[in-house]
Amino acid sequence: MKNLLRRTTDCKGNLPWDGSRRAGAPSPCKMAGREREARHSMEFLVEGAPRRIEIASLVIAGWTGRDKAAVEKHIAELAAIGVRRPRAVPCFYRLGANLLTTAREVEVVGEDSSGEVEFVLVAAPDAMYVGVGSDHTDRKVEAYGVTVSKQMCPKPVGRELWRFAELEGHWDRLVLRSHVTRQGRRRLYQEGAVSGMLAPRDLLARLAGSGAKLSPGTAMFCGTLAVQGEIGGGERFEIELHDPLNNRSLRHEYATRSLAIAD
Repeated sequence: MKNLLRRTTDCKGNLPWDGSRRAGAPSPCKMAGREREARHSMEFLVEGAPRRIEIASLVIAGWTGRDKAAVEKHIAELAAIGVRRPRAVPCFYRLGANLLTTAREVEVVGEDSSGEVEFVLVAAPDAMYVGVGSDHTDRKVEAYGVTVSKQMCPKPVGRELWRFAELEGHWDRLVLRSHVTRQGRRRLYQEGAVSGMLAPRDLLARLAGSGAKLSPGTAMFCGTLAVQGEIGGGERFEIELHDPLNNRSLRHEYATRSLAIAD
């Protein structure tokens, strides 16, 4: 298996984000049988060509800010709508891989959900890729349980992916941005450099510290920015990851259709 970040050939399971693996410890490539059975086939676009990647595991990383004050601000934002403080930061939520979608419309229950722009790491057998996604979450249920609220909603992701190796040298210059359209009015919702969040290598090391690995077949949403104004959804959400050095962007947008609550 190729080392996804160093581009070298490694022995079984000796992936670049697994440098602390003890001799004799189980290989992370030996994924649990349940994960092997629950693969979700996704068609992406890499360097202009269609690329099918089997996703077996979906992770949502939360509270990933480098600046503790900014993290506290986001915690306070959510606390204002009833969301309990996390037990640890960062934290990693495991969700069903089938929530990932490149669809332009998603269905949600009720009117209490909203999106968040995030960069997404996608581990394939040959390389690590970067995409843009939205951690769409039910805010009302979030006050009851964060994991449950995240599992309730689809996780939109853009179809196009970039190779992480092409970005690592200027990673902190990348910019995340989102717009929300609410009652017909479009406005800037989030904007800021990815330097506000933990860098991919650091985040992967912390994931390893939690007892997990970003093995091939795993996608991970990597945290978001504070919103401009109030947290809330709308009828349309637009997300972007911009690379100013190469003057290019990953973009995706999706409409939300609210399903009526029967009881």
